[in-house]
Amino acid sequence: MTEYDAVIIGAGAAGLMCAIEAGKRGRSVLVIESTENIAGKIRISGGGRCNFTNLDSGPANFLSENPHFCVSALRRYPPKSFVALVEKYDIAYHEKKLGQLFCDGKSHQIIDMLIRECEAADVVIRTSCHSDTIEKMDAGFRLNSSGGTVTAAALVMASGGKSIPKMGASGFGYQVAQQFGHNVIKPVPALVPFTFLNDQLGTLKSLAGVSVEATVSLGKASFSEAILFTHRGLSGPAILQISSYWTLGDEVRMNLSPSLDMRAFLTEQRTAQPKQELHNILTQRFARRLGRFICDEAGVSGRLADLSNERLGKIADFIHDWRIKPNGTEGFRTAEVTRGGVDTREISSKTFESKKVSGLYFIGEVVDVTGQLGGYNFQWAWASGHAAGQYI
Repeated sequence: MTEYDAVIIGAGAAGLMCAIEAGKRGRSVLVIESTENIAGKIRISGGGRCNFTNLDSGPANFLSENPHFCVSALRRYPPKSFVALVEKYDIAYHEKKLGQLFCDGKSHQIIDMLIRECEAADVVIRTSCHSDTIEKMDAGFRLNSSGGTVTAAALVMASGGKSIPKMGASGFGYQVAQQFGHNVIKPVPALVPFTFLNDQLGTLKSLAGVSVEATVSLGKASFSEAILFTHRGLSGPAILQISSYWTLGDEVRMNLSPSLDMRAFLTEQRTAQPKQELHNILTQRFARRLGRFICDEAGVSGRLADLSNERLGKIADFIHDWRIKPNGTEGFRTAEVTRGGVDTREISSKTFESKKVSGLYFIGEVVDVTGQLGGYNFQWAWASGHAAGQYI
């Protein structure tokens, strides 16, 4: 049996950051990872360039049933703190858009940086190591794993959510939380494409591969980015963003021309090009297939000269307020993150320690804090891992 000050389950962004901070304080730390490689989500993030943070990260960019929980950690470890670490290792980066920071090179640079920080802090990392049972003892925890039995005063669950199971994601963190009496808010896929029923999907399939800049809204949530039509439904940044706010039965509203008043545009074109077919005029603003789709769905077609103000208004209204009800999402298979998780009302926002079990901590995606698309979830991982690392 091996003794450590802390055992961290999960070698992702949050777990590694927590280990680094605890190791810096002289704590003996073991990180256990069930998969063969560490930091899987870092590796695939940003198309392999890792969108490692967002300069604009703040509480408003996160969803939780306890929205104030994330405030403290985000304030104590803001984006500039992680940027300073990146610059310490001379990793070149750039801002792509909307505060999103990416590596100029590949995501392995961030992983290598974290490994070097772990090595400097004498952190032990074991991969392909499965946790079997966890027991609470008087002075900590006993963990039986495929790598042997270890004990530790502190146990940190950094095992992530259920998104992308092919990378090893599972509900293990939720199981441990429930084992020790914690409430788990139902985990659901977030930042995920929408799917549709057969009839509706049939019309959308013809647009597969077409993208358009749009404003997508649901309730008070609204995002202006690209949407992408797929063989299964709708994707693209704006769709992924709004999916985090969606539940089955909700109607999603889309403005396909947020920067141009289509009623005024079509009226002008009717004067300038009266003999042009409506769908041809729409190709000035949209892909040809999308232009025809809009005409079919709105039930308006013909030469501009033959279309009344009312008919032009109908097509403009459809473009600016297309309403659609998804049948579902592609699920955890492609979801970038998980919404829901361990109830943060039962966790200290300062230390991330359980209010129910001394020495038990929850950080990162396993808790009920979900960031928007664009580097926010990594910033939450860094911030929550940094916070817990000061106390374990």
